[in-house]
Amino acid sequence: MLRFLPAFLLFPLHLCLQLINIAFWGVLIILFGIIKLLLPFSVVVKPVNLLINFMLCAFGKLSVKLIKQTNRIQFDYVVEGKLSKDEWYLMMPNHLSWLDIVILTEFAADRIPAPKFFLKKELIWLPFVGLGAWALDMPFMRRYSSAFVAKNPHLKGKDIETTKQFCEKFKKMPTTVINFVEGSRFTSEKHRLRQSPYQKLLPPKAGGIAFTLAAMGELFTSILDVTIVYPNTKGSAMLAMLGGKLSKVVLRVKVLDVQEGIIGDYFENEQFRINFQSWLNHVWLEKDQLICNLDGKPSES
Repeated sequence: MLRFLPAFLLFPLHLCLQLINIAFWGVLIILFGIIKLLLPFSVVVKPVNLLINFMLCAFGKLSVKLIKQTNRIQFDYVVEGKLSKDEWYLMMPNHLSWLDIVILTEFAADRIPAPKFFLKKELIWLPFVGLGAWALDMPFMRRYSSAFVAKNPHLKGKDIETTKQFCEKFKKMPTTVINFVEGSRFTSEKHRLRQSPYQKLLPPKAGGIAFTLAAMGELFTSILDVTIVYPNTKGSAMLAMLGGKLSKVVLRVKVLDVQEGIIGDYFENEQFRINFQSWLNHVWLEKDQLICNLDGKPSES
């Protein structure tokens, strides 16, 4: 138990322990990723993938154990529906902090297949994390503004093509595909700039998740509508956690059916696009109301 330490000692100690955890598992995952690269045969790739998926979950579990040792914290998880490690899931969480990734990875460890996050292209350069994610076959997405695409039309649909390529890899073994539908972490500034119609969420971006459903819809067993809240946390949830001041993590998971009406051609069928946006906006409205009930103010980081 390290909670007795004063914050000025606890923060650097906890940070070092978390970095060691990331580095240890990151190096191992990268090494086995190189083995996959050098020996791209199914007899090698399949067991290596199972091993590095286990390592990813081990990272999440150890990280949360460190959080429990350094914070007087309660984990409040509620799942509406049944989960299995032998199925395929599309997870749609809200995004408040980098801590979300640790929480979702630990949650997945004993309940569902190892998670695959859609990551920003810039994260490939993050030490241990970037190459580790590459070894785990996580897709790196590069987002272009409408103005940039207008000047460079050959880049139109690049994110969708990347999604398509990785969806093919995800078909090979049970997988949890995690898409932060808001596109980035919630902050008050982003909320204002995007003129969000929601109180606690950024507007959802429908294109990527619609394409993932079109590419893998027949494979997904369910959609996991996940809501993350760090109640009573002021400012950064990550900094609060490192300083021993994170008191509660709330996770609400709704297991939704993959309805036939949400699988279709989002980019060419205008009526389907309207219907899909309506469905996603309804999911987001319910999530927004749930967050309002769980916490007066979402944390920022």
